[in-house]
Amino acid sequence: MTEKTLFPTIGILGGGQLAQMLALDGYPLGFRFVFFDPTADACAGLVGDLMVADYSNEMALEEFAQKCDFVTYDFENVPVEAAEFVAKRTSIFPHPKVLEIAQDRLKEKLLFKSLSIPIADFHNVDSYSELVFAAKSCGNNGFLKTRRLGYDGKGQHRITENTNLKELWKEVQGGSFVLEHAVDFVREISVIVVRNAQAEIKFYELCENKHKNGILTTTLVPANPSSASGKALEYAQKIANTLSYVGVLVIEMFETQDGLLINEMAPRVHNSGHWSIEGAVTSQFENHLRAGMGLALGSTQMSLGYSAMINWIGEIPKIALNTKEKGIYWHIYGKQERKGRKVGHSTVVADNAEDLHEKVVKLAELLTK
Repeated sequence: MTEKTLFPTIGILGGGQLAQMLALDGYPLGFRFVFFDPTADACAGLVGDLMVADYSNEMALEEFAQKCDFVTYDFENVPVEAAEFVAKRTSIFPHPKVLEIAQDRLKEKLLFKSLSIPIADFHNVDSYSELVFAAKSCGNNGFLKTRRLGYDGKGQHRITENTNLKELWKEVQGGSFVLEHAVDFVREISVIVVRNAQAEIKFYELCENKHKNGILTTTLVPANPSSASGKALEYAQKIANTLSYVGVLVIEMFETQDGLLINEMAPRVHNSGHWSIEGAVTSQFENHLRAGMGLALGSTQMSLGYSAMINWIGEIPKIALNTKEKGIYWHIYGKQERKGRKVGHSTVVADNAEDLHEKVVKLAELLTK
């Protein structure tokens, strides 16, 4: 690192909790942070300078870029045009072309197919007639998902034999979708991989994830090993290397009786990696920054043998500020409570699986108080 960037300023497009946690793990290394978000009460503003402007405001983006030695993202739906504008003025990671792929479910699936990585059967849907054909092709058992801007279960509609397709198409008011065949899976897992510009690559322990209404609720680490575990790492590495990826990349997968099916990728730090703040030698947040700045990657080994993460959805537990238990940690984002919104999380670390189970049960009891 040159003298000019001994204490670099890192800009983050987006000011949510991921940006907040990136900053919290970057400050001990001497990094400075500035956030860019259209929302004045973005929670990252609690821990650094917040520029409030629309992503289409080129004057504001110009000022932002001039302040930053490096830029990254809080979420994958930052407009590609804004990312490309900033990329012409300062270093940015991962490359905006990755955002372009991750923002479009069809492009994402075509990337996986080009790499011969297995995915669920799907159909592109741009009209009512294509919806009818796709529904019939999947035996009226699937999910209609918007190609763009869908996350945490948003923009998704279950297709069954009882679905009124005509009413559904009227409800979604047209647009571009993919209809994915429903997958009978044993569990959902995610691979957290970090890669820097020198092609150094490391993996965190495999994560097992549980969702409710399309929103991640719980992550357990390490996931019990299976015959598919090696393939999971192989697929993630193949995707990261193909994209010449820089930073943390998360690949979500369905594990079935017959093997793995890739669901989607997240080109950023990820909810299923929050456990790494206390549960790993180097958190996903610090390693994302290290990767983007060309530094050596930190160890991804677990600090203890087992870890878990539990999301708080909608409201902050009343007990959060009033208790402290060994091995249980509380993270409050400073966001207003709202139905379906992630407002914080708890992490749990333990030496063994039995101890982890006891602590998770204890946490569940605390959360009901």
